[in-house]
Amino acid sequence: MTVTLLFFASYADAFGVSSLDMELPRASTVAELLTAVRTRQGAELLPPAPLVAVNQTYATPDTIVHDGDEVALIPPVAGG
Repeated sequence: MTVTLLFFASYADAFGVSSLDMELPRASTVAELLTAVRTRQGAELLPPAPLVAVNQTYATPDTIVHDGDEVALIPPVAGG
């Protein structure tokens, strides 16, 4: 199956792209997706448990992703 991974701000800079189509086995979890992402150049910037949204809803590591899902890796934000 194919999911679209979205990167924002510092994550987009680290990975060098704002989106990426990833091939995963059916019924993969967010945790399995993150394991696959961590093999890519730039992944060293990811914290141990990055904030993830699947189809614009916050997700947990055990959330199942489906073919065609949009998965966003949300970087920490700072402000004042």
